[in-house]
Amino acid sequence: MPNLMRLEIIKFKLGSYIKGAVIANFVILGLMVLITFISKIEGSTDFENHQEVLLFIDSIVRGTFIIFAATLIAKLIIGEFKSKTITTLFMYPISRKKLIAAKLAIIILFTFCSIVISNLFVTSFFYFINERYHLLPNALTVSTITQHVPLVVMNAIAASGMSLIPLYFGMKKYSTSTTIISSILIVMLVSSNNSGFSLNDIIVIPLSLAVIGISVAYFAVRNIEKVDLRS
Repeated sequence: MPNLMRLEIIKFKLGSYIKGAVIANFVILGLMVLITFISKIEGSTDFENHQEVLLFIDSIVRGTFIIFAATLIAKLIIGEFKSKTITTLFMYPISRKKLIAAKLAIIILFTFCSIVISNLFVTSFFYFINERYHLLPNALTVSTITQHVPLVVMNAIAASGMSLIPLYFGMKKYSTSTTIISSILIVMLVSSNNSGFSLNDIIVIPLSLAVIGISVAYFAVRNIEKVDLRS
């Protein structure tokens, strides 16, 4: 499995996705600084407390990398079925299940690691920027950030699972656009914020979506031996 994953990463040049993730981090950081800077100038308060700031960062990060995951699904799986290049791989003496499982493992690991590392990166840099320029009324403490870590990890696990749901829609007609659009709809559903309330706050919703995503992946692997490309 690790060798298959490594070959897939080399084959699709997935290093570019890491560069994209870094760029996304700086964009998210810039957005946070801009929002809090404008709030400071106008004398308004967009965030009631520091916990809301951390939740907002986590929400943006999760939404960003759920969509990233959809682009990976479109590239690694849907695109190969659509172009029928997957048939060449199926001719090799390699288990179809292991091949698809390796692709899905890359997507899950990339999503989980990206969400956790990006939260750490954006939050840390925002902490130091706030310490210097006092964008928030009160100091953002290390203790507050540390207490937020378990929630970030739990949300990252749930997001990694639900990021697989677009695979179901994409495989219907081997459509990359449907794959990405469905991920955007999932983000809009889970990460939308209404007066400080998000559906992600109801723990059963992200966990249920994660279970659905894992189930989609399971059935995709289990049934891969029966899949034939459409003519």
